[in-house]
Amino acid sequence: MTLLTPYWSLDILIVSSSLMITAYLFMTWKFKYWSRKGVMQITPTPFFGNFKNCILLKTSISEFIQDLYEKSEGLPFMGFYIFNKPFLLVRDLELVKHILVKDFNTFANKHASADSKNDRIGYSNLFIMKNPAWKYLRTSLTPIFTSGKLKKMFELMLIIGKNLEKHLELLNLDGNGKEIELKDLTASFTTDLIATTAFGLNMNSLKDPNTDFRVYGRWIFDYNIKRALDFFLIFFFPNLTKYLSIKFFGKATNSLRNIFWRVINQRIESNIKRNDLIDCLIELKEKHKNDENFEGFKFDGDDLVSQAAIFFTGGFETSSTTISFTLYELALNQDIQKTLRAEIHEALAQTDGKITYDMIMDLPYLDMVISETLRKYPPLGFLDRIALQDYKVPNFDLTIEKDTPIFIPMIGFHHDPKYFPNPEKYDPLRFSENVKKSRPSFVYMPFGEGPHICIGMRLGLLQSKLGIIEILKDYEVSPCEKTKIPMVLDPKGLTTTALGGLYLNIRKITIAAG
Repeated sequence: MTLLTPYWSLDILIVSSSLMITAYLFMTWKFKYWSRKGVMQITPTPFFGNFKNCILLKTSISEFIQDLYEKSEGLPFMGFYIFNKPFLLVRDLELVKHILVKDFNTFANKHASADSKNDRIGYSNLFIMKNPAWKYLRTSLTPIFTSGKLKKMFELMLIIGKNLEKHLELLNLDGNGKEIELKDLTASFTTDLIATTAFGLNMNSLKDPNTDFRVYGRWIFDYNIKRALDFFLIFFFPNLTKYLSIKFFGKATNSLRNIFWRVINQRIESNIKRNDLIDCLIELKEKHKNDENFEGFKFDGDDLVSQAAIFFTGGFETSSTTISFTLYELALNQDIQKTLRAEIHEALAQTDGKITYDMIMDLPYLDMVISETLRKYPPLGFLDRIALQDYKVPNFDLTIEKDTPIFIPMIGFHHDPKYFPNPEKYDPLRFSENVKKSRPSFVYMPFGEGPHICIGMRLGLLQSKLGIIEILKDYEVSPCEKTKIPMVLDPKGLTTTALGGLYLNIRKITIAAG
């Protein structure tokens, strides 16, 4: 080997310095991508891009997106970087409409992805799977959520609602009440709801917080450093997932595979029909057992069970978050809590104290309260897409190149005083019919918008409403010593999550309906 100098140590220093300089020059060249296109960009940090505080777990993803939104005020879009990769943040509402609806075929896929070979359960689920399988599967699963099916599901949900009533009674919340961690309580409730409605399973996680489903749910959303890194890479740098053995469902992957195949096989053997998600998956499995027309996707194996896994995950997490954040805000806003309880009691008086599907769907103030919660705390703070081909942006001198990730700052729109005056105030009246009509489209979309809108939105809202009614009709929530005011979000969380749990005092009220 030829030496550069007579000294090994000096050679090593020269080579190391050269490599560092080369890497720095490469990075800085990449970091001029948007400025060369005439697009405003935030000055990136070498190697980290604009993502340093998220990687160091100082800032949550939602706060990162909102910060970008605020820094790009007055602009239609803005460039930013994660590591050395250029991303585009879109603020112009007309362009948002094109991306999500009008030009959907160009942006049909999400940027997020798992490893297609080593994590099929993560890669193939409806939430992040790619076309053309996504479109067919979406169409096939949509009938599960018709009004007729939801009404039938609701009868099963009422059983879980009664379990919640019994559980709260056993906590002895009379007198001054007790300090309760709401997120885990509501997650146990929604875990039981999704288990019975989608899979025909009676879990009773409220009675035993260590049921299989509840444990797997904690594993998935246990926002430690490892899980934070998993989700960062899946959503922002998915090409690296195959090198790091990252799993979308984390260490719950094998357990979910085993339990859902057991449920599917038991249903096949029993030949019992419940018209739920499991029946739908079995029908798709049989219908497409010899079909190879979906670019490698099969309605069998991990590709099939992946749909059960994502419905379980999304079904319990988003609803429990909505319930717990709603109760948090009601605890801080007692007048709103009293107004909502009065509406609930009035409705129960009309049904002899019974909660019915029709009654739950006809509570306008409850609708406004939940809408305001989802504005302030959307489960996910952004929508992600990727350009499937070069795209000339309408009305702007910009072409988005193929494979460019696009981020739509949902959390930014939701907290923009131009659309929601005094955005930090919790005000359900923002969602009265008159106010909603005066607001532009595409500034409020907690479940997404366009063909990719959340397929389980109606079920999620139904679950959230039931949980809030079951608690508020008999109990009052108020702040306690552990209540964090203002709310502090977990910087490790991809989804909107309260740091250290969400504690409130729950006290049984002396006058209850029914």
